[in-house]
Formats: sequence, C-alpha cells, structure tokens
Amino acid sequence: MLSRLPRFGRTFPRLLSDPPARFVSQSKPIGAAGSTAVTELHPGAEQTGHGEVSRYVKNPDYHGFSSDPEVDVWNMRVGFFFGISVALVIGGTFIHYLPDHGMRQWARREAERVIQLREMKNLPLIDENYYDPNKIVLATAEEV
Repeated sequence: MLSRLPRFGRTFPRLLSDPPARFVSQSKPIGAAGSTAVTELHPGAEQTGHGEVSRYVKNPDYHGFSSDPEVDVWNMRVGFFFGISVALVIGGTFIHYLPDHGMRQWARREAERVIQLREMKNLPLIDENYYDPNKIVLATAEEV
C-alpha cells in the first residue's frame, strides 16, 4: 500500500497540509435578508409527558421492518434469508450453469479430439499447406 504513495507525487502532501476550510461571512447583515432569526419548520412536540416515543427507545434492536418487536425480528430474518441465502445460492447456481459463452470450452475439446485423431494416424498436427494451393487465386503480374 505504501508503495503506491509516490504515484500521487506532489499532490499528496498538499492534500494533508491544507485541511478543508469553511468560509463564513463576517460582514454585518443588511436589511431583512441578513436576519439571523432561526425559525422552526415544524412545531415542536408538546412537552406534556405524552410526546411521541422513538421506536429505538421502545425496541433497541429495531431493524426498520415493523413497529412490533417480534414481527420486526421475524421480518428481518426472512428478508435476510431470501435476500442473502437464496439470492447467493440460486444466483450462483444460475451463473455456474450458464451455457459456454463463445463456445470456448467446446472449441478446446474439439481441438484435443482432432489432435488425438491426427496423432493416431501419424499425421502432422498442421499440414504444410493449410489451404489447398489449387484453390488459391493469386493476382497476375499485370494486375499488380
């Protein structure tokens, strides 16, 4: 990992020396556009003691599937079973049994079979004239 650091050259030390900065205006606000009043977008909950309780307070092991703790755990386990186990097993099996792309495996098997046949007949693996010389049409001296 450290062997890759010289690749950064002069930029790496510069990144470490200049931390990201946040620019804040120090000028005085002009008019209503610069007011510093903070307004709440949503009114706060009434503090009468009967406010809404967070789901994480009711159920510290909340997984986000249901507000009922029993159903939440059950839905989480079912979701992970189908999402992880079934997807990996069925997906992996599907990918493993996909047909031979480009027929590469078939071509290799066929080449091995042809080599064995030619070796049994004591023939060279590749003929000197791979193409039949009688079928090759050459340009005449006038056409060149």
